Order: sequence, then structure tokens, then C-alpha cells
Amino acid sequence: MPDDKAKTPPRHTIDDHMFGDFFAHEHGPDADHDHDDIDPGPLEENPIWLRDNVALTSVGIDIGSSGTQVIFSTIHLQRKSDSHASRFVIVDRKTAHESPIRFTPFAGESAIDAAALGRIIDEAYDGAAIKPGDIDTGVVILTGEALRRENAEAIAGIVAEKGGDFLTATAGNHMEAMLAAFGSGAAKLSHERSTRILNIDIGGGTTKLALADRGEVIWTAALHAGGRLIAAEDGRVTRLEPTGRHFAELAGVDLAPGAEVSTEEMQTIARAIADILVRAVTERPLASDVAQLFLTDVPDDFADLSGIVFSGGVGAYVGGQETRDFGDLGIHLGAILRDRAEAGDFGTPTLPGGSAIRATALGASEYSVQLSGQTSTVTAPGRSLPRRNMQVLKPALDLSATPDEQAISTAILDHYEAFDLDPVAQEAVLAFEFTGPPGYGRIRTLAEGIATALAPRIETGAGLYLMIDGDIAQTLGGILREELGIGNDLLVLDGISLRDFDYIDLGKIRLPSFTVPVTVKSLLFSEDPRGPRRQERIQFVPHTHGHHHHHHHHDGDHGHHHHHQPDERDRADG
Repeated sequence: MPDDKAKTPPRHTIDDHMFGDFFAHEHGPDADHDHDDIDPGPLEENPIWLRDNVALTSVGIDIGSSGTQVIFSTIHLQRKSDSHASRFVIVDRKTAHESPIRFTPFAGESAIDAAALGRIIDEAYDGAAIKPGDIDTGVVILTGEALRRENAEAIAGIVAEKGGDFLTATAGNHMEAMLAAFGSGAAKLSHERSTRILNIDIGGGTTKLALADRGEVIWTAALHAGGRLIAAEDGRVTRLEPTGRHFAELAGVDLAPGAEVSTEEMQTIARAIADILVRAVTERPLASDVAQLFLTDVPDDFADLSGIVFSGGVGAYVGGQETRDFGDLGIHLGAILRDRAEAGDFGTPTLPGGSAIRATALGASEYSVQLSGQTSTVTAPGRSLPRRNMQVLKPALDLSATPDEQAISTAILDHYEAFDLDPVAQEAVLAFEFTGPPGYGRIRTLAEGIATALAPRIETGAGLYLMIDGDIAQTLGGILREELGIGNDLLVLDGISLRDFDYIDLGKIRLPSFTVPVTVKSLLFSEDPRGPRRQERIQFVPHTHGHHHHHHHHDGDHGHHHHHQPDERDRADG
């Protein structure tokens, strides 16, 4: 009877609960969970909420031009209450399993071999004795060659097939440089010492530079120079990237695929690359032969450095964590850079970093749930909510210093660029910290700055998502809509603390409180020194067992077994 079909409720899964659908319901035979009571009531009385301890399992997959790595983590969260709110904070994070770093498999010059990549991921799950269904959350980072469009699509297909509702973040050069500076410990060192430290992350194909000033990354850049631009086996060239050929010519070495190459010739080429890196950091103004190797704008602020930290696959050789020879330039480049750094050629001492090859991958994902304040502006809840995996951008602005509209607009646009995001085409959440008295003039200026920066996006009719750490959402939303005449869907929530590298899920509006649940998923480095909320959000206590999950991000730079692979992975890994 066709009638029966109509009565079958839609399949109901845990996902529904993530968005605050706590209505009475029954489950069909294929539901993936059940309840102790059919009507859980408001979030605060929900049995899951009442459990003060939660363990999550997370997976981080880093796919770069040279290396691929998978890290599984267990995170233990505890609910902490403060004056107004309670939120879960990470009390412990343990790496549950690290897969060996493998070379990223290619099926040709630049196409990734998706089937082989799927096998590497399967082997990592088997090695960790974890099933895809056990994963609570995950993050995939693609860098370098893996970012090419057709590769990214193939990888997305493989990852989806492996199960799990993955968060996918693709790292561009700027973001990769920033992640490496936090993962290597350079940002933390600059914070602890109140100085300026340059992180040099040398991967297989690219080198990322990031200047950390008292814990904040001031600028990032990337140039073509890495340890796996040329690779050889049994004395013959097996890999020769165009940039590798350029460096060989520069060193006066004639190379071709399949041709013989000696250890001395590889060392000569590595010396030429090391020269380029030393000049990139110390030569001002920079001559065009080095400037043309940059993939980004050429940075000009190298003043007052109190040290440099090396990370990435080649950085592991500089620091002595890696000693194996993978047949490429990495082992030679690492030794030469170590000698040059010790000789003072960079003009500043080399400081010990943390985990060089896994610098980018060491991120963890922290989950915390926050409920927005009651003064939100949500103009079209049906269209705006729920939303998943929205990237957070927190422009570097001190609103208490009352910047003008132009300064606010510039800070917003600069921040999109730093994260390789297009404000028109890509959805992101803009987060601001608004402290001090909520005077109309200050809020109006903020509204004008946002409207100016996002004017091209507003013209397309796309929605705007704003999160404020302060109580001004209703006023700000009113000014944008009524006074500035913005008819786009607006979602302005206050009472929410966010920062860069967070990704958030927005739930449905909860009645009668008119609050929106915001789940914060941070690509949070344990080394991240920024932010006044650090102590509140992560307290490491000795006990743990949580589960896991956090993601990691990794860096992949090195291949595993071979390590350093610079390639893109290097990018990836930075």
C-alpha cells in the first residue's frame, strides 16, 4: 500500500541532534542511536549534556606533494562552568596512533593515484585498530600538488568513501606557513621570550616563511625551494621537477630523467638552494633572481630577529631528528643549512623547534559548545541555519581603540587574503571581540567597516555571518539592516568567543530562549600562545583517557619513509 510509505519517518541520526532537534520522536530500525527517554527536553537537561566527561576520537589526514600521514587522537573533555555559561574544555589530548609517513602516490606527473591513497588510509585505520564509524571528527589537509583541482576532487571522493563526515580544510601557502610556525613551536617561543622569530619550513617542493612577533604571526610567504625537487635511486635521476632543473643549471650540473647523478653533484645543487635561502632572509633589497622564486609577495620585514626555527621535512635534518637518506636533496640541504646557520650566515641564532616533520600535523581539534546570547539578529533562520564546518576569520583589530571604518575594512580584507579565502565566493564567519561600553558610534563604525569590506559579497545577495564576543548583536544587526539598508540574510550572534583556525557548526534556533548552539571545532595547536582564553579553553591535567579525537593536522611533510620529502607535501607539511 502506497500509504505506508508516507508514514515512514525520515531516517533519523545523531546529526539531527547536533542541530538541536530535540523533539519527541521514535526510531526506525536503522537509526544509529537511541534515547533513555523519548523527549530529551532543553539542551541543558539533555542526558548527554549532563555527562560531565566526553571522550572523542579524531583523525587528521595530511596529504601533500611529497608525503601523506594520518594521525588519530583521543580527546577528553570536561564541562566547566563559569559565571554565565558552561562549556566543555579539553582536559587531555593523547595521540592514539600515528601512521608512518608515506610518499603520496602519484599515477603520472601530477595526478594523485586515488586508489593507492585509499589503501594508505585503510592501512592507517587498520594499524590504529579504529573503524571509520568510530571517528567522531576528522580533518583533511591538502597542500601542494594535492590541491590541484582534479586531485582534490578524487581525494574528496576517496575520503568520503572511507566514512566519516570529514571536515576538509585546504591549506594555501599562507595558511600552511602559519600552521607550521605554530606547530614547530616558533610562535610559542616568540611569545615566551617577547621577541621576533622567523620560522623556515622547508618541505619537498616549497619553503614557507613566517615571522612570529610575540606570539602573533605578522606575515607569511612561500618560495620554490625544497628537498625533493630532485630525487635519485641507484645513482640515476628518478624525479626532476622544473624548479629542480633550474637549481641544477644554476649549480652548473646537467641533469635529465634517468641520467646518472653523483652524490657530489646533489651536494653542489643543495649548496645553490641553501645560498638562495640565506639570501632570501638576509639580502635587502632582494635581487630578482631570488625574488622571482617567491610564490607570494616578497616579505621585506626581517628586522630585529632574535632567532630562526627550522621545520618541515628538511628542517628535521637541520635539527638532527632525521638522519636517513631518501635519495633526494633533503639530507644534503639539511646538513649545509645547519653548517651555515652555525656559522652565523643567517645573522641570528638557530633555536630548537619542536616536532619538525609533523609541525603542520600536530594540530588538535577541540570541541566546545557555546550558546549564543539572547540578543542575536537572525533574519532568515530557515535559510541561514543549520550550517556546518564554517571557517572562522578573526581580523586583527582592537575595537576598544576605536579604529575608523577604513581601518576595519582593511583589516577584514587582509585577513581573508592571509587565509587564501575569497570573500565573495567563500562562506566564512567573521569574529570580533567587542569590549568596553556599547556606544552607538562605535557599533555604527564597525557596521560601516564590515559593509565596506564585504560590499562585493553583499551585491551577490549572499548571507553574512558575524560572531561577536560582547553584547551588541541586536544593535549591530539593526544598524546593518535598517540604517545601511543591507537586505541580505544576516546572522549576528553575540556571547561567542572564537579565534582563527576555528571551524564551527551552527545549530537551529532554540525556543523559547532564542539562542543558537555553536559547536566550535578548532584546529588548535597545543603550542598556540595566542588569546586570553587559552587557560579557559585548554587545561591539561594529568589524567586522561579520553578518547580521542582530535584531529590533527599534520604536516606531512615527510614521507615517511623517506623522509623528507619535500615536495609539496612539503607544502603540506610544510
